Amino acid sequence: MGDRGTDNHSEVTDFILVGFRVHSELHILLFLIFLLVYAMILLGNVGMMTIIMTDPRLNTPMYFFLGNLSFIDLFYSSVIAPKAMINFWSESKSISFAGCVTQFCLFALFMVAEGFLLAAMAYDRFIAICNPLLYSVQMSARLCTQLVAGSYLCGCISSVLQTSTTFTLPFCGSRAIDHFFCDIRPLQRLSCSDLFIYRMISFSLSSIITLPTIIVIIVSYMYIVSTVLKIRSSEGRKKAFSTCSSHLGVVSVLYGAVFFTYLTPDRFPELSKVTSLCYTLVTPMLNPLIYSLRNKDVKEALKKLLEMKNAIP
Repeated sequence: MGDRGTDNHSEVTDFILVGFRVHSELHILLFLIFLLVYAMILLGNVGMMTIIMTDPRLNTPMYFFLGNLSFIDLFYSSVIAPKAMINFWSESKSISFAGCVTQFCLFALFMVAEGFLLAAMAYDRFIAICNPLLYSVQMSARLCTQLVAGSYLCGCISSVLQTSTTFTLPFCGSRAIDHFFCDIRPLQRLSCSDLFIYRMISFSLSSIITLPTIIVIIVSYMYIVSTVLKIRSSEGRKKAFSTCSSHLGVVSVLYGAVFFTYLTPDRFPELSKVTSLCYTLVTPMLNPLIYSLRNKDVKEALKKLLEMKNAIP
C-alpha cells in the first residue's frame, strides 16, 4: 500500500477513488442511478450496432460511422461505470496503480477517438449535402475505413502520450483521488512537483488533438448551412437540416461538457464530477436515443428486427 510519506510514484501501489462526497445513505440511490444509466448504455449501443449490422439498408458511410460511435460509447463508459458502482459498496474504494493507469489510458483512447470520429461524421454530412451527386464516389468504403482507423490511431497515440506524462509525475502525500475515476486533474493534485511544464505539455497536446477536430466540424457546418440556405423549398431545407441535427446535438453535448470540465478553474471538484458525468455516462446513453428517435431508417430497421423476432416460434 502506498504511504502518505511516498516520495516517488514507483512506491505507490494503489489509489483511493473518493467518489461523490455524500452521505452513505445516498450511495444506494447513486448505485441504482448508475446501474440504470449503464443498463441503458448497454441496451442502446448494443442494439444500435445490432441493427446496423443486420439491416442491409443501413450499409452506408453514415451508419458505418454511427456503428463505430456506438462501439466507442459502449467501451469508454464500461471503463468507468462498473468500477464506480463497485465503489459505492466498497469500504476501501481502492484501485491499484496498474488499474488506474489502465482506466486512464483506455478512457483517453476512446474519448480522443470519439472526437476524431465526430469530425469524420461532420465531413460525411458535408459531402452528402454539398456534393450529393459525388457522395458515393468520395465517401468510398476505403476512405471510411481509413477515417475510422485514423480515429483509433490518434486515440492510441494521444492516450500513450497523456498516460506516460501523467504517471511519471512524482506522487506524494495523499493517495486519495477526489473523483469517481482516474482523471487527469485529480491526479495532478496528488503530485508534489512543479506542474507548470507538465501543464504546458498537456495543454499543447490537448490543443493539437482538439483543434483539428473542432475546425473540421465548424468548417463543415459552415458549408452545410450555406448550402441549405440556398435551397428554395422550406421542405427541402427542413429535410437537409434533419440529417445533421442528431450529429450536431451529440457534438454540442460532448464538447460542451468537456470544455466546461477542463477549462473552468479547478476550485470546485464536486461540480467537476457532476459535469464529467455528462460525457462519461449521459452522452453514451443519449447518443443511441438521439439517432434512433430522429432517424426514420433506424426506426424502420428496428421495427423490422422486432417483427422478425416475433415471427420466430
